[in-house]
Amino acid sequence: MIGKETLELLKEALSESSYTVAVCGSGMLEEGGILGLKQEGRACEIEQEYGQSPEELFHISCFSRRPELFYDFYRREILEKIPRMTPSVEALTEMERRGMLQCIVTTSIYDLPRSAETKNVIYLHGGIYENTCTHCGKHYSMEYIKNSKHVPLCGDCGHIVRPGTFLYGEMVDSQMVSRTTQEISRADVLLVLGTSLRSDVYSHYIRYFQGKKMIIIHRLPRPLDERADMVVYDLSQNVLPLLVGEG
Repeated sequence: MIGKETLELLKEALSESSYTVAVCGSGMLEEGGILGLKQEGRACEIEQEYGQSPEELFHISCFSRRPELFYDFYRREILEKIPRMTPSVEALTEMERRGMLQCIVTTSIYDLPRSAETKNVIYLHGGIYENTCTHCGKHYSMEYIKNSKHVPLCGDCGHIVRPGTFLYGEMVDSQMVSRTTQEISRADVLLVLGTSLRSDVYSHYIRYFQGKKMIIIHRLPRPLDERADMVVYDLSQNVLPLLVGEG
């Protein structure tokens, strides 16, 4: 459990910050009851079930060449395993409402911050709720994808509908990269939640941070933790609610 002195230091850092950004990794997803696709236990289960790794199944080439396999995997492993709302997400929403937090950057494709009415969120990997026809651009809901018995096709032109998530093998949108870099470089305080400084996703962006305090909150020690100004070894859902007087 976080100590009183550490909690006061966290509150002080946030109160002195004019612009705070939170980057949220797979540890936040795990708090909602879902393991990331590349987590060892889940990756092994998927490979045993489908005969291919998660990276191969959730790849742009699988979507393009074997859409039946792709969508069987996507429905069962993505759409049917949506994480629950967590105290972390609710606390981040309250922090934004109070002016304690100005931006959230997340790798989650499940849109939980938006569901909690958090406003300024960057979804680095896209999301499951906005899907688009590959030909005419018509938009479709998650329910349309989930309820399609086979490969979901556009009701207007008959072409395949693709998820709103980024797939392995695709480049992240350059405008999203630029926006994320700008937000992190602008921050006085950077909260690193449920991820590490060696993250495949975030290591590129975190190097642009030039603010006053980098604060890491995650469950276990990770490489490069010593580069942060503060490190709290605990779940975000045990810490963030305390910053807004909850829990």
